[in-house]
Amino acid sequence: MFSCVAEVCYLNGTDVQYQTLYCFSSDLTLDDSIVSDYPIWNYDGSSTYQAEGTNSDTFLYPVAVYKDPFRPGGSNVLVLCEAYKHTKEPTASNNRKACQEAADRAVDSRPWFGIEQEYCLLDMDGRPWGWPQNGFPGPQGPYYCGVGAQNVFARELVEAHYRACLYAGVDIAGTNAEVMPAQWEFQVGPGEGMKCADDLWVARYILQRIAEEYGVVVTFDPKPMPGNWNGSGAHCNFSTKAMREDNGIIEIEKAIDKLSKQHLRHIQAYDPKGGKDNMRRLTGHHETSSIHDFSAGVANRAASIRIPRGVVEDKKGYLEDRRPSSNCDPYSVCNALIRTCILDE
Repeated sequence: MFSCVAEVCYLNGTDVQYQTLYCFSSDLTLDDSIVSDYPIWNYDGSSTYQAEGTNSDTFLYPVAVYKDPFRPGGSNVLVLCEAYKHTKEPTASNNRKACQEAADRAVDSRPWFGIEQEYCLLDMDGRPWGWPQNGFPGPQGPYYCGVGAQNVFARELVEAHYRACLYAGVDIAGTNAEVMPAQWEFQVGPGEGMKCADDLWVARYILQRIAEEYGVVVTFDPKPMPGNWNGSGAHCNFSTKAMREDNGIIEIEKAIDKLSKQHLRHIQAYDPKGGKDNMRRLTGHHETSSIHDFSAGVANRAASIRIPRGVVEDKKGYLEDRRPSSNCDPYSVCNALIRTCILDE
């Protein structure tokens, strides 16, 4: 038996078109630190536009446990939860349940996911961090994977996020400065089943908590700055056991064919506004495909689906779906890929 502080993290939102993260702290005494040992919490759903004040209790079911990087050195944890109404039905913004159902049915195919999360750092006035107040930085070019104070902004914050994710147990794979100044990326995965999507939400939570301490705003908007600046995506790398085996390129091509027939369905699943956010990003410019047309190509970053050059040479591996927006719900993305490519739905 041990005591700890649990930071309870959960997804919420006014409706399916808007999602954000919430948290609160709870002191616990537990027999063991496994998910099933944690209690079911409840909160005031009327304060988050998810319930009426006359029947406001909304319930949180623990689904994943991480070490708490903000209270290190003990048994303190982050507990990721999914939200349910008083009727025991998932809330409108709870897409995890449907994804879990699909993942359970596809378990024999062993789907792996890896997500490249892009984001932008802003000051409190909504200006990209480090940009001149009365002008613009130089054209894109020197900022991607850049070095030097004139090219890279807020690396200290990004490094703190990386280390905190490693401590927490998030499968973070790397980080880099992106094409637009003040734009960054981190990668999560590859992971089986729900692990990658859970990790991404926890990594987003950790990023926003650290940014609080620096007085910096994190935006996952897919086109934070209009004009000749890159948008932000959440490219999803996807594979099955068959794709990773010898001659798996055949299975990759089959999956691409299935995806080509479900383009609209995936566009609707790949941002929280059913494709409206991605319309600002998927223009066919700035390393994106057109939102209106499906395309695929080898090493082509202007395609909907990119097959990495090394995958073609090895004749096995994975595909990269470049359509998900940076503010996507990874549960919706993984759910759509499983149902289209594995379950043939």
